Amino acid sequence: MLLGGSGTAAHASPVSEGAGTARPVAYASAAHASPVALSPAATGSAAQTAFAPALPGSPASGRAGSRAGAPTRGTAAPSVEEHPCPVAVPSGTTCGYLLAPERRDVPNSRTIKVGYAVHRAAGATSQQAADPVVYMSGGPGSASLQLTGFLTRMFPGRDLVVLEQRGGRYSEPRLSCPEIVRGIVDTLRTPGPTASETAPLVRQSLACQSRLEAQNVDLRGYRTAEIAADVVDLRSALGYPQWYLFGVGYSTRPMLLAAARDPQGTRGVVLDSLLPSGAHWYDESSAALSATMTKLGIAARFDAMVKELNAHPASYETRDPLTRERLTVRLNGDDAATILGEALHEADRIPIVPALVDGLASGHTGLLQPLVDAAGDGLTSREWGLYYAVQCQDQVPYNTFRHSRGPRLFTGVVDAAVCNAWGLPAARAEADLLTPRTPVTPASTDDATDTGMAGASGSESAAGADSTSGADSAAGPDDATGTGGTAGTDGMGGGAGMNDAPGANGAMGTGGAMGAASSDTERGGPADRSLALNLIAATEADDSSGAATAQDIPPILVLGGGYDAITPPEAARQAVSAVPGAQFAEFAGVGHSVFLSSGCGRQTIAAFLDDPSATPRPCDPAAAPHALVRPGDLTLTSSVYRLSQTPIPLAVPAAFLLVSVVQLLAGLVRLIRKRDGVLSVLAGLAGVVLCGLSALSLSAVQDWNALVIGVPHALAWYGLLALVSTGLSIVEAFRLNAAAARIVPALTGLAFLAWLYGWLLA
Repeated sequence: MLLGGSGTAAHASPVSEGAGTARPVAYASAAHASPVALSPAATGSAAQTAFAPALPGSPASGRAGSRAGAPTRGTAAPSVEEHPCPVAVPSGTTCGYLLAPERRDVPNSRTIKVGYAVHRAAGATSQQAADPVVYMSGGPGSASLQLTGFLTRMFPGRDLVVLEQRGGRYSEPRLSCPEIVRGIVDTLRTPGPTASETAPLVRQSLACQSRLEAQNVDLRGYRTAEIAADVVDLRSALGYPQWYLFGVGYSTRPMLLAAARDPQGTRGVVLDSLLPSGAHWYDESSAALSATMTKLGIAARFDAMVKELNAHPASYETRDPLTRERLTVRLNGDDAATILGEALHEADRIPIVPALVDGLASGHTGLLQPLVDAAGDGLTSREWGLYYAVQCQDQVPYNTFRHSRGPRLFTGVVDAAVCNAWGLPAARAEADLLTPRTPVTPASTDDATDTGMAGASGSESAAGADSTSGADSAAGPDDATGTGGTAGTDGMGGGAGMNDAPGANGAMGTGGAMGAASSDTERGGPADRSLALNLIAATEADDSSGAATAQDIPPILVLGGGYDAITPPEAARQAVSAVPGAQFAEFAGVGHSVFLSSGCGRQTIAAFLDDPSATPRPCDPAAAPHALVRPGDLTLTSSVYRLSQTPIPLAVPAAFLLVSVVQLLAGLVRLIRKRDGVLSVLAGLAGVVLCGLSALSLSAVQDWNALVIGVPHALAWYGLLALVSTGLSIVEAFRLNAAAARIVPALTGLAFLAWLYGWLLA
């Protein structure tokens, strides 16, 4: 599933629950918010007052910036409490909770706990250590603490702070929603259009909302502005004078907002897979996915695949992500497109997409099985209550959910239905470092040309559309998931993928039309600087907003993956082009969350932290980590993946090899004794050579992930040696006076031929 936009609605329309029932949910609107309603047709404890001392070994407390506060003035000084780490972390790491108001805009709001971890730089005093880095995963709703060890190796010599999102897995309360996972699974059991099958999901989502509200959770406190305020408060509570902010996917938005509110405390900002606040993610995601398929050279085959599966849905047996029992799901072309979009999160899956799409378009539907299984696992990789609290307030209200000619992605349909049911008010859009302060009005359903609950499809054509400017509203998720997700930062996990499950920003043209510059690194020129200063001047007019001034803009590094269909690099390049000194680097051959899949990306981030003003790159971002597997490169089959799930079928080739070796040795002995063992030697030799050549052919495959969809063509030709071996064995078995045991190699050879051509290569 993916994320969505930002805004505030006084009232939300009731959503139909199938058999004519409806549950109206109304929330009081926040201040300065304009109302928005999503119609059914469009869907689918007291605060701490004591300032806690800094943790042992922390630097001296520094003064927070004048805009570092929460959304309202006069709140208590932020404090922390230590707590045992809930995951394995490197030595020298301490964990705890930031004690924060659930809603900073409500006096005496109850206190919640936001999890974090701090790893101190080994052997360095607070005066000697380089500026620390604070990291947060995306989602929304993806966990962060599990990456502490990875990040400490990435940033040696620096203090590292890893911050959870409020409501996340290692925060209290934890806004998990297994009911929503159950609703998604139930929706996928039937093959029809998702837009007409959301009633089970709506019922389950309302059950989750009711359960959370019964636990005194105020979902209006779980949105981007509050998450950004947590970042600012944690710096103050830990006593760091300054630090670098590091966000990926969705978390680039709260990090940008935190930097704007806390300019004195921000040394620099690293944004991986940027989700610009001006993007209409849901409206643009379908076109963005189609544009990525164009980059991969398979646009026509992708369209053919969607059309074929929409006409003839395919069934897949997988495991229920909650019970682990076997179940059957039926997926149409729109569902398959959503799952493929999630696959583009992972650099090791991207290379197989061209051959996979071509195979699916040709009717080899079993090839999708590995991604279906991964999607199910991804459904449990994020906290869905947090995900929808953020999406329904910050992103969904700013999309029209019009239908375009691209696929209706499962994510958009599901998210619109859930948000319509929950009825949360849209949060007020705020300016950050990359966007001006411009009034933003949530999208109205009156604007939609399609009253049906369209999926996440662009209002522009599938060929590409220009990204909206900062004047437009924010909308979009990242790494979110349709039916599956990835692990790591955004679920990465993923989300319904693929999370933690692992939002596409801006529909991109097939030739990168959104970027004015084509180089990997961009810096704002004189005209861009003038524009940026004008935008910032407009921001300064409302000082209470906490937006940064021209002098406050810290160094910014933005990374984009060339094949990222969730947050396209073209949108990121355009978003940073008007910011003075901001750097942009696009990395070939990778998708979402560059730092997780690209060694060059990690080197680029480290070099930026060492010297933000340096322009030379420590590596070549144009060098792709893996070569693409093109249609025709492999003999398509899902058998190798099935072998990885259950190795029992390997008994057949193992028996054939064993019998061939015994046959060869026995024949050699007979030859030495001059008892006519020529046929046995030749038959056994052919079998052994076959197995050896097959092993060499498989070992020559550069990317073993490709084997989940196919095997080298040579295996089919090597199979002729099995035919020779079996034929010789049959001749020998039926010779006059032949021993009865001679029939064993013949039978084994026949079984191997059936296994090779009737199962492995079928």
